[in-house]
Amino acid sequence: MELNKRVCNIAFISSSENDADIIFETDPSFGRDEYKIESFGDGLRFISGGIRGALYCVGRFLRKCEKTDNGLRLVCDIRGSYSPYKKIRGHQLGYRTTPNTYDAWSYDDYERYYLDLMYFGVNTIEHIPFDPEHSSKNPLMKYDGGEFLIKSADALDRLDLDISLWHPNYNGETDRSAAEKRKELYSKLSRLDYLFIPGGDPGDLDAHELLSRCRAISPSLKSAHSNARLYVSAQAPHQFEGWGERFVSEIKKDPRGIDGVIYGPNHAMPVERLYDELSELFPLRFYPDITHNVRCEYPVHYDKNDWNYALCTCLGRECANPRPLEYLRLFKETERYFVGSVSYSEGVTDDVNKFLWSALEYDPDISAEEAVADYARAFFFGTDTDNISHLVFALEKNWQGAPENNESIDYAYELCLALSRSFDSLNCNWRFLMLYFRACCDYYIKSRLIFDLSLISQAKERLLLDDLRGAVKILNTRLPDDCRKLRAEIDKLAASLFELIGYQSDVEHYYADNPERGAVLDTIDLPVTDKEWLIHKAQNCADARRLLDYFCRNTVGKGEYYFSVALDTVKEKQEGEPYFNFTGDRPDINDGTLPTALFNIFDNFVYEHTVDGLDPSSDYVLRITYLDKTDPAVVSHRISVNGEDIYLGSQFGEIDEDYTSKYCKPGFVCASYHVPKKLIPGGRAKLKFSEPIMGVMFAEYSLRKS
Repeated sequence: MELNKRVCNIAFISSSENDADIIFETDPSFGRDEYKIESFGDGLRFISGGIRGALYCVGRFLRKCEKTDNGLRLVCDIRGSYSPYKKIRGHQLGYRTTPNTYDAWSYDDYERYYLDLMYFGVNTIEHIPFDPEHSSKNPLMKYDGGEFLIKSADALDRLDLDISLWHPNYNGETDRSAAEKRKELYSKLSRLDYLFIPGGDPGDLDAHELLSRCRAISPSLKSAHSNARLYVSAQAPHQFEGWGERFVSEIKKDPRGIDGVIYGPNHAMPVERLYDELSELFPLRFYPDITHNVRCEYPVHYDKNDWNYALCTCLGRECANPRPLEYLRLFKETERYFVGSVSYSEGVTDDVNKFLWSALEYDPDISAEEAVADYARAFFFGTDTDNISHLVFALEKNWQGAPENNESIDYAYELCLALSRSFDSLNCNWRFLMLYFRACCDYYIKSRLIFDLSLISQAKERLLLDDLRGAVKILNTRLPDDCRKLRAEIDKLAASLFELIGYQSDVEHYYADNPERGAVLDTIDLPVTDKEWLIHKAQNCADARRLLDYFCRNTVGKGEYYFSVALDTVKEKQEGEPYFNFTGDRPDINDGTLPTALFNIFDNFVYEHTVDGLDPSSDYVLRITYLDKTDPAVVSHRISVNGEDIYLGSQFGEIDEDYTSKYCKPGFVCASYHVPKKLIPGGRAKLKFSEPIMGVMFAEYSLRKS
């Protein structure tokens, strides 16, 4: 029995009420997602309509149980009737090379995870078809992709879980060939409840072509599975201007074959507008990205975009990322628009987030604290579940502010050490090791950052004494022993996680698809200060004064202003939905020749910011460092100050060759613009950068007196 297996082999299940602790009963009047727990004598009765509801009962019991010296203790009264808030509650678990774990799993691993998710009220699992012409394999994958899809469907059907398929369009397909190919595949599956066709990313089609494709596929889907529903995602391909407006117009005009609409990354329009336009015609399903941290729909601190550049550099897009408070806020902000969701997931680095999100979709009144405590009791049974909960929240707090000043990072690491020493079972619990791995990484980043900043400060002092050789020697000081030991600890944990669940923490040894896909070992040692850039620049410096100039790269004088997207925060709300294209975690770019000021790119059609404290009696030079992504079609690159254009023309205007060659690296370009004092009365400059085709993609700018 599942309860016996999960709860330390304590046999407390009986089919006889006379000596039973728990009785399972079936009541056909219950819906598949409903259940009831009631007492009889000293025991509990779990009542449901079938296997799905019975497993929900088991899950609630496990989430509220603690181990005691005498056996088990419920932390609260779990008696009551339960029904879900949202109709669709699921996660995407695609068997392909991009996830950081799923591709290494066996059928047993998948089934174990299906059950774990059901304990928190999940009713839908989304898989991804393997297409020999468009899908790849790696050495970790044990099964043929087509075989996997069929067998996983059988397992999901046994558990009475709804099955969704994320199935994109492919280049070279016609409506007819796509329909025929899909009918052949879908007919092989024992069950299929939902089909998700993305509008783009990948499978880019213009709106009318996409909807035509959906109408062609729908009969094939329903001939194989009559109750299946086709959902199309309003994810707009970037190359089609006005795609969202055409999508809404076309689907309203002819809704045949469409059963629902999905809102996800690269959305065609804000959710409020999509809801207003289509909610009376279709149910809307959410496709939240709870797995990524940067270059994504909801980056860390998505309402501020202030995740520290050093953490972002070393941990990258897809590290372990428990964000319970932030995702609770996102859920509350979006819940009114959707009938439910299936999250976008690329492995188990988002494990905490999955279970929090699932708990909220079943019961929206649950707090983040209660959901995390449930997670701790369900998966860390017999250990210090209070401190496991504290660890989860500490890891989220680790990412607030500058790591060198964040005491939570030390607390989380010390807590992991204490838990590891106190409970040996945790050292083979992959969920704990995933949290431990993150805590170690955070602590290593903090330690290295403090060490590097100290070296830079000491080296600058030597340069002020005209000691070039001494400054360079200081910059080349190797990491201290405690940092190197911590780095070895990270490697050890990575090896354990690969052994336990196939977690792919680097490309070379563990088969990660690329450094973005959870491969933290490929980014953890990347530069997090200007130290490596200064060492690189020192090679061509003949005297201390010249190197000191690079140390002062971002320094401005009184009445001047400097801003870096990476080092500062875009505080003013911007028009549209800006994209932050972080480059610091890309080994091919952040190779020691990139100053930290250029680690992050603001990408939007418009940028606005007001600068105060300038000298109204002085002219200024505005220098902007752009990503060098040139398009000759750009003819309306506009820079204005207090509503007056100081530049309007082709990209990017007059290039500042001296600044570009001295302070940038290939791939970036600096342009300069004259700002006459008459445009800044009172020392205030309302800056506006805009461009309607490519947008303005910049990393930094400064206003210096001319």
